[in-house]
Amino acid sequence: MSDQDELHVVVGGGTTGSATALLLADTGHRVRVITRSGTGPAHPSIELLAADASDAAALGRITTDASVIYNCANPAYHKWTSDWPPLAASLLQAATDAEAVLVTLGNLYGYAAPTAPMRETDPLTPPSVKGGVRVAMWNEALAAHQAGRVRITEARASDFIGPGVGANGHMGDRVVPRLLVGKAVSLLGQLDVDHSWTAISDVAHTLVAIGTEEQAWGRAWHVPTAAPQTQRHMVERMCELASVAPVKVKALPPIALRTGGLFSPPIREIREMMYQFEKPFVIDSSATTEAFGLEATALDDTLTAAIDSYRDAGGV
Repeated sequence: MSDQDELHVVVGGGTTGSATALLLADTGHRVRVITRSGTGPAHPSIELLAADASDAAALGRITTDASVIYNCANPAYHKWTSDWPPLAASLLQAATDAEAVLVTLGNLYGYAAPTAPMRETDPLTPPSVKGGVRVAMWNEALAAHQAGRVRITEARASDFIGPGVGANGHMGDRVVPRLLVGKAVSLLGQLDVDHSWTAISDVAHTLVAIGTEEQAWGRAWHVPTAAPQTQRHMVERMCELASVAPVKVKALPPIALRTGGLFSPPIREIREMMYQFEKPFVIDSSATTEAFGLEATALDDTLTAAIDSYRDAGGV
């Protein structure tokens, strides 16, 4: 069987799952996307199926022929402690039974609050409940890999930027539509500390690379990410790229976050992660670049693509 004949299964049809599925399909692979609704990206080489991926029996039945399974799922932010454990266990079991490689899209929550650029070898000692959930997922998968029961790997990214990040991105719905019409922007935490921003397109390329390269298995990899930028600079640069006048950039008062949390469980969950926006939060992705030759997309290219996507959608 050639590489193109192998089946790649993507669980999750959101921004990252869709980008990964389309990249695989565009490079000649057979792809199956699994979501609760059965919806996903349209492509002749992509099959869309509806299933609850946390149902191990159901997931197992539709992944028996998979060579690689990509975990691009995204449970509701305030339901991580309840939804991630059964979902992660189901995906791990499916990969084990199918003898497939399990590729998980992770994040940087598992590390301690950083005092230097984060590397894949840093201790997993998170200061948050949600970080503990991600560490438990990784440790269970890594133990299964080390026991020889399955092959696993993980791509860890910082905050997403680019087309499609929507309400889930700090530089998405709350920022771009407003600056395009000259409205002030309110942001979390400190405005002038360095922060890493990972392009969605680079996430997809990294997931595909580590899923198909044996040297990637058994460890985590950081998605190639452009040089860190402050939140203020990100907004100012988007104004420049969009050819609009600079807008006022404000820090959201802590009381506003506490008040919002009274009415919104997802907003309430942000509070324990605020350390990521109070001090420099920077990723070192050099190991991935050295191993696979992947380079981060130029920041201006990603920001321009995001601006264009909002203009195309809303006519701004």
